[in-house]
Amino acid sequence: MLEVLRRLIQDVNAADSLEDALALIVAQVRAAMRTDVCTVYLHDKATQKLVFRATEGLNSEKVGQFGLGFDEGLVGWVATREEPLNLDDASAHPQFQLVEGLGEEPFNAFLGAPIVHQRDLLGVLVVQQGDHRRFSEDEEAFLITVSAQLAGLIAHAELAGVIRESATVPEDSEGGARLSGVAACSGIGIGIAAWVSPHADLQTVPSRESSDRRAELKAFREALASVRSDIQQVAENLEEELGPEDRALFGVYLSILDDSALGGEVAALIKAGEWAQGALSQVMLRHIRHFERMEHSYLRERAVDVRDLGTRVLGYLQDANRQEVDYPDATVLVAEELTASALGEVPREKLVGIVSMRGSANSHTAILARAMGIPAVVGVEDLPLKQLPDRQLVVDGYNGRVYVNPHPDLLSRFEGLLAEDEALFEELAPLAQQPAATSDGHAVPLWVNTGVAADVQRAREFGAGGVGLYRTEVSFLLRDRFPSEEEQRQLYREQLEALHPSPVTMRTLDIGGDKALPYFPIEESNPFLGWRGIRVTLDHPEIFLTQVRAMLKANEGLDNLRILLPMVTAIDELRSARELILRCHSEVMSEGFSAALPPIGVMIEVPAAVYLAGPLAEEAGFLSVGSNDLTQYLLAVDRGNARVADLYQALHPAVLAALRDIIDAAHHHDKSVSICGELAGDPRAAPLLVAMGFDQLSMNAGSLSVIKRVLSAFSRDELSQLLAIVRPLRSAQEVVSALDQALGDRGLDIFLRRGSAV
Repeated sequence: MLEVLRRLIQDVNAADSLEDALALIVAQVRAAMRTDVCTVYLHDKATQKLVFRATEGLNSEKVGQFGLGFDEGLVGWVATREEPLNLDDASAHPQFQLVEGLGEEPFNAFLGAPIVHQRDLLGVLVVQQGDHRRFSEDEEAFLITVSAQLAGLIAHAELAGVIRESATVPEDSEGGARLSGVAACSGIGIGIAAWVSPHADLQTVPSRESSDRRAELKAFREALASVRSDIQQVAENLEEELGPEDRALFGVYLSILDDSALGGEVAALIKAGEWAQGALSQVMLRHIRHFERMEHSYLRERAVDVRDLGTRVLGYLQDANRQEVDYPDATVLVAEELTASALGEVPREKLVGIVSMRGSANSHTAILARAMGIPAVVGVEDLPLKQLPDRQLVVDGYNGRVYVNPHPDLLSRFEGLLAEDEALFEELAPLAQQPAATSDGHAVPLWVNTGVAADVQRAREFGAGGVGLYRTEVSFLLRDRFPSEEEQRQLYREQLEALHPSPVTMRTLDIGGDKALPYFPIEESNPFLGWRGIRVTLDHPEIFLTQVRAMLKANEGLDNLRILLPMVTAIDELRSARELILRCHSEVMSEGFSAALPPIGVMIEVPAAVYLAGPLAEEAGFLSVGSNDLTQYLLAVDRGNARVADLYQALHPAVLAALRDIIDAAHHHDKSVSICGELAGDPRAAPLLVAMGFDQLSMNAGSLSVIKRVLSAFSRDELSQLLAIVRPLRSAQEVVSALDQALGDRGLDIFLRRGSAV
């Protein structure tokens, strides 16, 4: 049976249409189970009917001609209950309903299984037989396995079909299709899809002996020069959008082809007798396979960089007809794996959105998208690339959704949201330089999270009161080696000076999990529970000491530095890190620097740290909650996984209970506690966080004015009343409803509607 299932999946994957896929399913399942009948019903969401879509053994002329309601027949019973139904005499069941002309009369045995994809009922798979018999447990298990395995394939095929057909959908139909992924940059983007496809195919290049090694090497060098010119032009296109540190990414990109890296390996093969195209293909494919086997998303994305550069060079070697792409005025860039170079090729004034089948919220592209303020959704697993070019797309960067050929009513709602965003931006502009406070004048410190140079400028523009989290790892990710102490000192000095005298909280190097360095690979089967954060830097004090020395030197004469330790799970880690920081301070002072010892804080982002919040607060200078990871670990939900995105609930009562415990522990020891995850910048959550007692909220700069406006609508007494309402609630849905009611009562509905057209 397993071999039958594998073959069926392969055949369905190769099908040209949904109809072909369904025909293969019913034919092969019927043959494998040796039954008289196999049928597929699919859920039509527009009519809420289970439509008869494919059959082997019943009247095929009825295909597409009728549908059953969820309260009709045995098929409706299976769909409603979303569980299998196994009967030896179908007609004896109270839900049995005979459809005239279908040809079911001779068949008595009935086995139906629901087809469910990510909690969404797609349809029902049915087998029938003339004998009065109950299908065996093995047969029932096989049908359930088939339906589960085929659910994703049917969803993808159905989606592609909807997109193909939606250009001719009647005005009164819902039309269009919705894709789900991971939100990488917030906002709404509406435009026409432009597909980024490879320039050439490295896989198809044969090995061949060169007849003129010198000529081949010359051709390779010229191709490299052309690609370098292209990438440099891309960097120039982004010059106004990105700071020097961010543009350093393209230096890393090009360094892949240096003589000391892959370019040197290609040249060596050419000198050994291989023609240029073959040498390029062999080297690139070897390294691509190496990177693709890596567990970490960052390293896998380096495979994307290598493939992109390799195909660009190959295109020049093949003298490909490189034509200028005429991008639409409103372009949504779509790709299987979007590279930074492709992002920079689109004129900035035309780029309104980004959609990628692969990638994470911490990828190079996501970092650049956020720096440029372009709505982006990545990790869209069911992305039917062939059907997307020239289609109209709506990119919902708030909720991680993409709508293809949206119905006019839906499009109108998103256009309204986009207009609201633009109007809201203008309305909130005067708040940028005003302090955040409640309606009765209680000041609320609002800080920012930074990582790239562009963040600092935005922080000043929006009137940030300080930096609650400076992600120092970003500058490490954008290089092909560890930055030197002096390079780090200069970067940190820029951050500290830019916001002086406001405090700047610098998190020490936080790698591992979904953030691994290409020059310092960490291969683990479960990276999120592995060697990451403070565990890495304590095991490699040479890295930690260099970074801390750079921070202390950068702080000379400013004294606005705070050091934050990530992923702490034990008091010994805090003590060990503090000893190293004290050692660095002594060394820096002995070198003639006048550097005050900054406060040393602990990031609370794992359950162990929640339970140790009291001892940690007693020995640390301050606490800072990383709500993203804390929510992920408390709820056992990968926040980058679109399949379980609905389970990632930062307002879950368990998360709120943990936050209360952390605040109580910090304040018991007279220490401040901030929160620096996405939750801090959520207009729904911010009033609750202030009511709970957080001393600072740290968020992306673009959220500052929004949170200022929301907090100004509440008095301190009203915040206390809100906390009293929320405290006894038992589900995230109840909490969200209560907070929505509170904002709605104050006319703040617009902040709840952002990105929520459907």
